[in-house]
Order: sequence, then C-alpha cells, then structure tokens
Amino acid sequence: MAMRQTHHRSALALSLACALMLPLAAHAQGDSREQQLEQRVAQLEQQLNELKAMIQAQKAAPAQPAPTAAPVPAQAVAAAPAPAAPVFSSAPGVSVALHGFVSASAFSQSKSFTYGNGQNALFPVPGSKGSLSGVDVRNTRFWLDFKGAQFAGNWSGGGRIEMDFFGGFNGTGPYSQQQPTPRLRQAYMDLTNPESGTTVRIGQQWDLMFPVDNTPTSLAHIAFPLGFGSGYGGWRFPGVVLMQDLNHGSTGPQWRLDVGAFEGTWSGPGNNVNYLSAGSAGFRPQVEARLRVADKTWLAYFAAHYSKVDLRGVGGTAPTPIQSSVKSTGYEIGGQWKPGPWTFKGLAYTGNGLGQVFGAMSQFGDIKERGGFVQAGYGFTPNWSLYAFYAYSKPDTDDVIAWMGNGSTGLLRNRQTALSLQYGAGAYELGVEWMYDKLDSTSDGTDRKTTSGNQLSLNALYRF
Repeated sequence: MAMRQTHHRSALALSLACALMLPLAAHAQGDSREQQLEQRVAQLEQQLNELKAMIQAQKAAPAQPAPTAAPVPAQAVAAAPAPAAPVFSSAPGVSVALHGFVSASAFSQSKSFTYGNGQNALFPVPGSKGSLSGVDVRNTRFWLDFKGAQFAGNWSGGGRIEMDFFGGFNGTGPYSQQQPTPRLRQAYMDLTNPESGTTVRIGQQWDLMFPVDNTPTSLAHIAFPLGFGSGYGGWRFPGVVLMQDLNHGSTGPQWRLDVGAFEGTWSGPGNNVNYLSAGSAGFRPQVEARLRVADKTWLAYFAAHYSKVDLRGVGGTAPTPIQSSVKSTGYEIGGQWKPGPWTFKGLAYTGNGLGQVFGAMSQFGDIKERGGFVQAGYGFTPNWSLYAFYAYSKPDTDDVIAWMGNGSTGLLRNRQTALSLQYGAGAYELGVEWMYDKLDSTSDGTDRKTTSGNQLSLNALYRF
C-alpha cells in the first residue's frame, strides 16, 4: 500500500512537472518561430533593397542615341544575337560591357592600293604594277561601354573606349607584318537626360559628316569602309556634340538634331602631331550639324560642315604660294531603307576643301568636289545575302591641278564597284568579296592616266 502511494505521488509529481513545463516549451518554441520569422523578414527586406537598386541603375543608364562606334557590318536578315548583359562593374551603379569582333581576310590584289593593302585598300596607287596577296586581321576591334554613372538631377552618364589594330606595324623587319599595333579609335563620355532626350558627348568621336549608321555593308572593309574617301568622308576628332530628340516620347518617326564642334586639322604647314598645323591655328574648330529622322524600316539625314583654315600656320609665317586661307564647306544627304529582305543604302555630297574629313581622296586645298555611293542588298534566306555597291568621287580638275604640290596629288576621278556574298549564323559571318576600282590621275597637270585594280577576298568575322 505504501509503495502504491509512493508510485502515485511520483506519478502526480511527474504530471505536475510536465504540466509546468508545457508553457515553458511552448514559450521556447514561440521564441524559435519568432526568430525564424524575423530572419525571413530581414532576408526579404534585403532582396527588396537589391531589386530597388537594380531598378534605379536601369533608370539611370543613359539612353543611347544612334550608335557611334565605328561601323560594323550588319546582315540584312541574319542578325547576330544580342550581346550578353554586362558582367562586371567599375564603380557602384556603373556597368561595364566588353564587346567587339575578330576579323580575318585572305586577299589577292592586282595592284597596290592607297591607304594600304588588304583590309584598308581603297583605290589603286596611280601607275602601280605587280600583284600581291596576304592575310589581314587588323579590322579586329574591341570596346568597353560604360553606363550608369550619376551626374546631377536627371542627368546620368556613360562612355566608350574603342580600339582596333590599324596603328601600323611593330617595326620594319621580316616579322613586323604579323605584329600590328593597336590604335585608339574613340574615347568619349556621355551626359544624358532621359527626361528631355538630350545627350552631350565629349571626347574623340566620329564627326557628323561620317555616315555612322549608314556605312556600306562589307566583311573585308570595316575600319576603312567601301567608298571611304572616294564617295563620302568623315573622320574621328576630339570634340563635343549635343544630340537633342526633337519629338522625344512621341510615336512614329523619331527626329534628332546633332550639333558639334571638333578639333581643327589640315596637312601642314607645321607639325601635324603636335597641334601646330594650319587646322589648329587661331582656334578655328570644325563646326557641323546633322538632322536625322528614323522609323522602323528607314532612316534619312542631312549634314553640313564648315571650317576656316589659316594656311600661314600657328606662327603666321609659313609661305602661302596660292592663298592664305581655305574655307571648308560640305553638304551631305543620305538614307537607308529595308523593305522586306531588301536593304538599300546611299548618300550624295558636295563641298569644298574637304581634305580634312577624308574628302577629295585625301587631297588638301581649295578643291571643289562631289560624289556619293549606293548599295543594294538582298537576303535570299535567313543566312545568305548578296550585296552590290558603287561609289563615285569627282574633285574639280582645275582645282586639283592648281593645288598640285601644295596638298594635291593629282587624283582627278574615282569609281569603285564591289560585290559580296555573305553567310551569317549566330555570332559568325563568312563571305567572299570582289572589289574593282578605276582611278583617273595626272602627274603634271597635262597628262592623264587611268589605273584600275582588283581585290578578291575571303572573309570571316566573329562577334562577341
């Protein structure tokens, strides 16, 4: 009996202990759940803050106007896939994207060409003889795009650094040709206001006479496009450009006005690589403007150029056998249309003293000229396309002869024709191109000489 009472008391004590422990256990379990809930809330808050930061960075990224990177060949129907999103950053909120392409051309030529052979051949050297061949990779290019930098108010920024390998060769020895030197193409910063559709671009960039979004399609001639210098001009200069959307936020065709001022340039007198040439004398920049309109399948533009060059040079003492200054003026109208599988490009220009922007086949002087180019392309399939091209340049004969030995080299007229068959798949493009050029020239102002040359090339390009 005593043992049963003892067991009964023990059971009662145990039951009482369990009853007393239940609230404590429930309280401990509640504390654990509360801690888990607090941790989950903190995790959600962190994810929400990261999402807000990403949205703010996207809003702050500058809206890009027309691309100004040096022209890249584009297929009419077999476009390369969109570049991957930037994967690294240089500062908080600033994204950095590395892009570019690898280019290779195996070529055969019947003559030596001006500006160089291979991928920068444009028109034959007057009177040249002898065939040649080779493989050229100097079109290969890479660039860094920066976006998301904050400035003030609604203004944000970005920029670009771009290089290729047309900076010459590493020396003159037997192995130098296989060691091309890098060349800075563009280096500029952007200040963009997405609310007003305004962009200010500062640094080295294409001037407004160069048809940056209307260059002829080619896999062989990219840095030195088909017809360049002998059908249209333009060059890269340090300067500032204001780009203003005229109907910002509206639907339909988009209008934009670009106004720019660029560093002056000329072929002497003085030091051309130390800011002492006639183009830099007296701080007289090149002033240009371009009105551009674009819709889904077409674009059109009109550009104008003006500068005044003091041929007496920076010191004002250089001899001027013909005249002391040159007014450089230029006018250009061009456009592009893509109806279905077709692509049509073209422009026409006229001007005077345009040697400083690759005009008159790089002849300097008070030389009038006119010219232009047309190109038609057709996409047979999503991969295969064919392009036909023609360019024409006609400097004034009397002006060329008058300035011979003072900036003119006697180039009177040029005609260029090209045909190319291209295959594009993903990031790769392959093609074969034939270019034919016919040049009229004089060596003394009296004689006339016609030099023609051919170039046949097999080309490959990989975008990244």
